[in-house]
Amino acid sequence: MNRCRGFTLAELAIALVIIGLLLASAFVPLNTQIELRAVTDTRRIQENVKDAITGFAQANGRLPCPADPTIASGVANAGTERATCNTGANMVGVVPWATLGTPELDAWGRRLTYRVATIFADAIASATYQSTGQTPTCDPPTNPTTPAPVLASFALCSLGDITVYTRDPANHATTTALASGVAAVIVSHGKNGNGAYVPSGSQKTAAAANTDELANATFTAGATSFYNRDPTPSASGCSDTSGTAFCEFDDIITWISPPTLVMRMVSAGKLP
Repeated sequence: MNRCRGFTLAELAIALVIIGLLLASAFVPLNTQIELRAVTDTRRIQENVKDAITGFAQANGRLPCPADPTIASGVANAGTERATCNTGANMVGVVPWATLGTPELDAWGRRLTYRVATIFADAIASATYQSTGQTPTCDPPTNPTTPAPVLASFALCSLGDITVYTRDPANHATTTALASGVAAVIVSHGKNGNGAYVPSGSQKTAAAANTDELANATFTAGATSFYNRDPTPSASGCSDTSGTAFCEFDDIITWISPPTLVMRMVSAGKLP
């Protein structure tokens, strides 16, 4: 009589371990692909937002104000620009998606932080053209070599008060300005979402003190410095301002420079 020998428990256990290892090795690249897709999608959303913001300026002669980040989706005024953004924390909020007709969220389901320089978003009738201490001087009403605009809230020579920095990996205290005088900055707070606002109007837990992610999620009038650098994983005993180990960073930053904005405004007949 023929007998069929079955698998022993040990053999089954070994087979399951091998299958588990094979599945794990297959999922690692898949997860990486998913994350890369999320980054790519978010960058595309940000570029669409930039185009919508400059298009708004071409139509209205100014950049839009941020939306109130604390208003929940579906509630009145959610995603609409604030009435003014010339003082205090009104300069910082989230992208006014309802005003612009752009997506509300990044690829991780969080709102995009939006900071605008007042010079580029104030009313045309009461326009100011330069920040305190700005050089070179930009004051069209008193400078005959610089024509005063009548269809825009800013001039050909206007500069913002925002600077985007990066850091030296070998010496964290050393920063380099990637862009200065920026008109507006748009921030996705990445996969970890530190400091981002969500559709309910609540804010996710902010990053630790002295980190670049915290600076990118500061919703106060003094938020003029933003940071853009290569992603880094979380690390114990880290510091973004000193030491040798960077803290976690996965923010995605983009910005609108005055030369780019001015070029679009000239093409639309809003400047000079």
